Amino acid sequence: RRLVQSSLAGPIPQLLRTYMITISPTAAVASARARHSLKTSNARRLGVVLSCPGRGAASPAVGARGSRPAHIPRASNGAGDGGVEDVEDKKNVWALDFDGVVCDSCGESALSAWKAATELWPDVFTTPDAMAKKERVVEDMRTVRPVVETGYENIVQVRCLLEGVTPADMLDNWSTMLPEYMAKWDLDRSSLVELFGRTRDDWIAADLDGWLAPNRIYPGVAEAMDQLMVEHEVYIVTTKQARFTEMILERMAFIDFPGDRIYSQTVSGRPKSEVLQMLQERHPGTRYHFVEDKYSTLKKVEKESTLDAWNLYLVDWGYNVQSERDEATASGRINMV
Repeated sequence: RRLVQSSLAGPIPQLLRTYMITISPTAAVASARARHSLKTSNARRLGVVLSCPGRGAASPAVGARGSRPAHIPRASNGAGDGGVEDVEDKKNVWALDFDGVVCDSCGESALSAWKAATELWPDVFTTPDAMAKKERVVEDMRTVRPVVETGYENIVQVRCLLEGVTPADMLDNWSTMLPEYMAKWDLDRSSLVELFGRTRDDWIAADLDGWLAPNRIYPGVAEAMDQLMVEHEVYIVTTKQARFTEMILERMAFIDFPGDRIYSQTVSGRPKSEVLQMLQERHPGTRYHFVEDKYSTLKKVEKESTLDAWNLYLVDWGYNVQSERDEATASGRINMV
């Protein structure tokens, strides 16, 4: 508790201060165990980030690695005299990725991909041999999840894994492997996106609880996010189709999140950097924060000079690997959480 309090100095939302100081570590760990969480301290670490936008991603006091003080932009007062106004009283803009930051959807994505692949290639996926390998393939999907950019890629991955591609090879070569196998099997992106979405819709219509069950909200993240929405402007910027994001937030995180604040790259085709630019223009002269689990996405944002005002955060409980976390720590711009 003292460590958390020491990192909460300065002007922060009082509700978040109260939440982070009173959270029980024992309860947080119990919740994590109950949900089979990958991490047990997400609530504390992410909560400190959300409640201290003027600080780094997290201070060493709460166990974050390689953090540096976050950039704090200051807005012009518009008076033309070179003065500036403090942005402390302005609402910050928070753009949160969904899968890997708020929700662990790996189990559901793998099972939905298997269902979609069974429809697409019934002669391949309904054989006794395929059914015998299903459990192993679904488990391997968690290993290769860090290289997935968009959900439809899961369909291609399950067939690759079923036919003998190793997880290690996929982790090293997926960027070139994906177009090669899509050409080999005569696939196109739009058809796979439609199939993946329809497969999920059909599953939801037939068994909503069954579809929700493999998804997990990371412990403490929903509470921190709910408190953040009280004081700041919060958006979801994701590759997941918006209707699925909204449903998981409502049914599993118990957050009534506005649908018009969920930006889905899968549907629009707009890169996340463009969405961030749009949000920056919509809310000028404040602080901006982008929380991701994909290091490759943060690197793209880092290269955009028009997005220099954004504080960038990589969460270590998401879909990334140690080499990416080490590189992010050494970048000088990206804050590890």
